[in-house]
Amino acid sequence: MTTVRLVLGDQLTRGVSSLSDLRPGDTSQVVLMVEVQEEATYVPHHRQKVAFILAAMRHFAEALRAEGIRVDYVRLDDPANTGTFTGEVARAVGRHGATRVIVTEAGEWRVRQMIESWEASLGVPVEVREDDRFFASHARFDQWASGRKTYRMEFFYREIRREAGILMDGAYPVGGQWNLDAENRRALPSRMPIPARPRPAPDTPTREVIDLVAGRFPDGFGDLEPFGWAVTRQGALVVLDDFLRTCLPSFGDYQDAMRHGAPFLFHSTISPYLNIGLLLPREVCVVAEAEYRAGRAPLNAVEGFVRQVLGWREYIRGMYWHLGPGYAESNALGATRTLPAFYWTAETRMRCLADSVTQVRRHAYAHHIQRLMVTGNFALLAGVRPSEVEAWYLAVFADAFEWVELPNTHGMATWADGGIIATKPYAASGAYIDRMSDYCGGCAYDVKARTGPTACPFNYLYWAFLIRNEALLKGNPRMAMPLRTLSTWDAGRRAAVVAEAEAFLDGLT
Repeated sequence: MTTVRLVLGDQLTRGVSSLSDLRPGDTSQVVLMVEVQEEATYVPHHRQKVAFILAAMRHFAEALRAEGIRVDYVRLDDPANTGTFTGEVARAVGRHGATRVIVTEAGEWRVRQMIESWEASLGVPVEVREDDRFFASHARFDQWASGRKTYRMEFFYREIRREAGILMDGAYPVGGQWNLDAENRRALPSRMPIPARPRPAPDTPTREVIDLVAGRFPDGFGDLEPFGWAVTRQGALVVLDDFLRTCLPSFGDYQDAMRHGAPFLFHSTISPYLNIGLLLPREVCVVAEAEYRAGRAPLNAVEGFVRQVLGWREYIRGMYWHLGPGYAESNALGATRTLPAFYWTAETRMRCLADSVTQVRRHAYAHHIQRLMVTGNFALLAGVRPSEVEAWYLAVFADAFEWVELPNTHGMATWADGGIIATKPYAASGAYIDRMSDYCGGCAYDVKARTGPTACPFNYLYWAFLIRNEALLKGNPRMAMPLRTLSTWDAGRRAAVVAEAEAFLDGLT
């Protein structure tokens, strides 16, 4: 009687539910881990992302073996590898004469549907356990969401924070306010020093994975060097500790800032570790709160960090599962343009976009304002088809899994859901980027010019976006001010701006 316990690449947590009752030395239990081509290629993943996940998987498998646990590990270059989860689970069941399969529920709809088919195809029971690494279970989120006309994250955040007891003084939030977002928007002073960040050098097993990825995907997107991701829990804890000591005190003030040549600023860079299970959301919130309680970090920094992890991350996961697989099909703004090639090549004269995409190519990383207000904002203003934007975001970031990527991109960046997640489109002219960064100073375009060949494209694209979508947005109170300005424009001025925007966008292809 042998049980196969499958661990997926985003479940690298010793206490994950599929392993929670596994005792070292029990030879009737086999932990199965598989590297499959299907997962590495269903979108054109950044090569650093593939290397990061595979290296972390291999290190996790070795840690289990060191504990005395029986591990069956199938590598990507194994000649017998079928290249699919279903094929490898079937081979393992046959190889071990397994009478049962245990797995923690998948994080994405397509994998969940795959797992649901296994019991019939394998001919053995398949036990799917709840993923209990989050603050809110699916049932808890559905309890909050059911019957609501609107799904404001803020209300969910308050409930879960109260239940978790994070940053609370009894029944009340520490400091008397739930949300200090207004204190998280300072522009970065030009001479403010940015702390160096730990970027661990690849060890021998990680170097083997990097070489494997280089050989198998020679023309894949993204640089493999420099590779600076931690691939073990111990390494992830070092990154977390460095953030708490050197960056968290300034994170709150400058979390929305951008600077040329500074990819990480004061951000934690721990989202990849959270999303594959090397770190857990509760533990990072607890240690961040401890920094506030000890007087080493201000409240606006700690609350801003907690809101991202306990609030937004949990909310996005809940919405992904609550709304269902059909959520991605909406296109509220009727966007149909093709994603510009510079999202892959970085070949554009717009410095903010060139810098952001170059950074993504180099590190498989960009912080949330670069994602939302630079690459996302341009795609929104340009009217790029949501599915193409979503495929790009899913492919290029080391922390991208569909459950977290899709609602962020579909609901926030492209506003393709018409306001289910975000109360307004996050559309902005060049003035926002100029205020929050130093990108505009070295750009070929003039951020102060609204029209003409040297004008920042964000400026006329912004107004053309409002003109195109005026009827749809006119009832949105958060869009009232720019639409009021637009209402004073005559037909000739509107037509000229739209023509300039269309000519620019047509030129991109």
